[in-house]
Amino acid sequence: MTYRSLKLALLGTTLIATSALAEDVTLTIESWRNDDLTLWQDQIIPAFEASHPGIKIQFTPSAPAEYNAVLNSKLDAGSAGDLITCRPFDASLALYEAGHLTDLSGVEAMGNFSDVAKSAWQTDDGAVSFCVPMASVIHGFIYNKDAFAELGIEVPTTEDEFFAALDKIREDGTYVPLAMGTNDQWEAATMGYNNIGPNYWKGEEGRQALITGEQKLTDEAWTAPYATLARWAEYMGDGYEAQTYPDSQNIFTLGRAAIYPAGSWEISGFNAQADFEMGAFKPPVRNAGDTCYISDHTDIGIGMNAATEHPEAAETFLAWVASPEFAEIFGNALPGFFPLSSTPVDLQDPLAKEIIGWREECESTIRSTYQILSRGTPNLENETWGASVAAIKGAKSPEELGAELQEGLSSWYAPHQ
Repeated sequence: MTYRSLKLALLGTTLIATSALAEDVTLTIESWRNDDLTLWQDQIIPAFEASHPGIKIQFTPSAPAEYNAVLNSKLDAGSAGDLITCRPFDASLALYEAGHLTDLSGVEAMGNFSDVAKSAWQTDDGAVSFCVPMASVIHGFIYNKDAFAELGIEVPTTEDEFFAALDKIREDGTYVPLAMGTNDQWEAATMGYNNIGPNYWKGEEGRQALITGEQKLTDEAWTAPYATLARWAEYMGDGYEAQTYPDSQNIFTLGRAAIYPAGSWEISGFNAQADFEMGAFKPPVRNAGDTCYISDHTDIGIGMNAATEHPEAAETFLAWVASPEFAEIFGNALPGFFPLSSTPVDLQDPLAKEIIGWREECESTIRSTYQILSRGTPNLENETWGASVAAIKGAKSPEELGAELQEGLSSWYAPHQ
């Protein structure tokens, strides 16, 4: 081989290698959803890579309780992944304000989401979006269809019907009427107060009015749900005060309870563990004919690490996450985590289909304490946990609880001063 031909051959090899290097980009995703690892490896990543040759994806989750600390230390060290799975509201807003998340407002695919869907990953004024919305969870009640059939109970739509059903279940004695405890506190607020509450404060209308200071936590709309929760105690079974969240899950899936105050995230686990048919009903309205409101809570999004060396590839992936293809894969692989894109998704799981159908019947809102109102001390979200437990136990009146919560919020939040 002549020197010239050798040089050309080497040049060609170099060009091929350079081209391969330019095309073969590996993006790493940080997440707290370590229970999703198989889903990403078996379904999501292969689907993306099949239509996007040259971009490889690695999903590297941390344990949920450690995620915030692990992610922050990685970001500070410059070793975090290219894509950051985003918790809703303040945790992700803090990452954006610290310069760790990229402004995605100009990404065309963000047009696939409503303002409510994007609100969990925007600046307070809504001017900047920094994560692509992935899914929400919806609150309501999951029930044992066999138990309802045995006892001749119709699915309740009003509070009077709900408590009449609980009375009938308790009188029969075969089943615990309501599978919920107060040991872990958060469930009393999440599956209790913020489950039924939107029907009292009229969803977004009340939530926004609380943020602006037009409504206060001492108003009837905010204290009345505590009075309703206080009525739950007699139906929650002996020893509910020491009953943990996993205890409640087990009591229901073992067929020992008739109704489970729920979040839709339970569907996959319940499908695997329960050997009876399940149904779901939305939070009962106070009076027949009232508009119904559901907590359709923005739960998970994904954004771009501002320090990524592959912004174009990362944006390509985020645009795909905003697509109907991703929504269909994610919504069916994880029933109960409902895609937030505006394009309807055909869900296969019957319980998931039943719950997502409430979006067509009711007004959607999010948990009342998650946006803005839990930034100070005392933290309103955590205080609502304690208040919900106190209401169930009858330790304090709804009015006392409202006054205490209002005093705490007023102590640091200017619109309430």
